[in-house]
Amino acid sequence: MMAENGQHVNGTPSSNAPVVVGTAVLQPSTQPHAISADEIALYDRQIRLWGVKAQEKLRSANILVIGMRALGNEISKNLVLAGIGSLTILDDQLVTEDDLGSQFFISELHVGLNRAAAAVSQVRTLNPRVSLHADTDNILQKPPEFYAMFDMIIATDLDLAPLKVINSACRFVNKPFYAAGSYGFYGFIFADLISHNYIIEREKSNIPTQLKAETVTRTVVASHTKTENGKQIEMVSKRELYTPINLANTSPLQPEQISSWRRKLQVPPLLTCLRALWDFQNLTGRLTPTGSREDLEIFTTLATEKHKELQLPTETLRSEFLRSFLQNVGSEIAPVTAFLGGQLAQDVINVLGQREQPIQNFLLFDSDDSKGPVYALHSIFPPLDGPIL
Repeated sequence: MMAENGQHVNGTPSSNAPVVVGTAVLQPSTQPHAISADEIALYDRQIRLWGVKAQEKLRSANILVIGMRALGNEISKNLVLAGIGSLTILDDQLVTEDDLGSQFFISELHVGLNRAAAAVSQVRTLNPRVSLHADTDNILQKPPEFYAMFDMIIATDLDLAPLKVINSACRFVNKPFYAAGSYGFYGFIFADLISHNYIIEREKSNIPTQLKAETVTRTVVASHTKTENGKQIEMVSKRELYTPINLANTSPLQPEQISSWRRKLQVPPLLTCLRALWDFQNLTGRLTPTGSREDLEIFTTLATEKHKELQLPTETLRSEFLRSFLQNVGSEIAPVTAFLGGQLAQDVINVLGQREQPIQNFLLFDSDDSKGPVYALHSIFPPLDGPIL
């Protein structure tokens, strides 16, 4: 039996014994490879949140995390603690002294060693049940077939060119893809789940649920009800359609986001600066702008062009923000990577369990004002009254 705090009351339960989670008694499945009583006890708190079925999907998931800097550390930590089945960490770079200030899986002893190989042993201590692998290859040398073995691919702290290649390969083998990056006080998360079905549970309303498009990317595809604790609960199945990062990066804001001056003012200049940074990297071949006057002029010109393309007011792109963004590029701040890593890992967990609304498709985080708005950036906006796909 388990107490409310998840601790054993009368010793360790046998693998087939029922386990108490909260006020519910959970019967371990007798199916091969199903979750055991020991695992129900270990993951007690999170099972209360998303249920045994979702946990079973987690424990069979094989996930690839590309890049093992501070953000990769946070994502890996959260996924391993959640109880995924297997995690492969890929990074071809060596640990430097700069890495020591923001990464918690390495120490001075690891300087000069491969990042992925150095981190794996420490990651394993978080949850020995998870199968862990280190890959020291260059990700761009991997063929598309490499991604087919994974259920989810997460690329961190890369510029746009390799993100495009990885995203295209994931689409080729029909695998969901996330990208994320941190720039000091700023950061982003991008999701391309291709086509994703999920279920929202809610108390049944007197108004019938209609099977139709809710937004330009989201459609209600099915609905049924169940009785739970004397209440009618509606299970609404929805489908989200996604856009690859190469198209999302050049796509306009949705019409309703720029339909009024007030809404235009609410769009953060971080979106503009992120697009300008990726153009700068492509134009100059350098990942980080220097403090030179030439780089500042190039970046300012690119940002101004991107801001106009997004049809945003010129007054929202202030020189103070441009300067702050450039000063933060190349740095890592633990609270920011912790937030981004937590948000991305939680979205991955929800997607694997096919529950809750996933990120669609760009989350932008500015720690100065503690906001993380999500923008759906797509090249085509179909009519909302179109047929269900």
